[in-house]
Amino acid sequence: MPHKDLYFEDFYVGQKFNSVMSYTVTAAEIQEFGRKYDPQPFHLDAAAGEASFFHGLAASGWLTAAIVMRLRVLSIPVSGGMIGAGAEEMRWTEPVRPGDTLRTEIEVIGVRYARTRKDYGLVTTRTFCYNQNNNVVLRATVNFLAPLREIRP
Repeated sequence: MPHKDLYFEDFYVGQKFNSVMSYTVTAAEIQEFGRKYDPQPFHLDAAAGEASFFHGLAASGWLTAAIVMRLRVLSIPVSGGMIGAGAEEMRWTEPVRPGDTLRTEIEVIGVRYARTRKDYGLVTTRTFCYNQNNNVVLRATVNFLAPLREIRP
């Protein structure tokens, strides 16, 4: 994990961050998340998943998004924490299955000073999440706030 806290001034268009770790998804985790937050048959039961659109147990897209958030936060050490400022796009392109190992590649595609907060800048990133077969399972364009090292006048 990177040790240096990053400030707005440290980000630039074209900058890339790869996962500092990967994450392997389990069937139990898929089912627990499904029971708690997205109780659909294909998230809860392997047999129901087989009979569904997904042809097998599939993770909720929101579980996948939460895992991606974990990988983003661990890979981009924003000073004071990564403050979400909205997603412009989020697409689930392939189901995540038990045993899939996920990793992210993130590219900074925009940086600008925040309009209403003189002590923050807005960083726009494009994130791709891949499984162990290098198939994209999620892609997203996400904004976050990063504190300025020196506050603007």
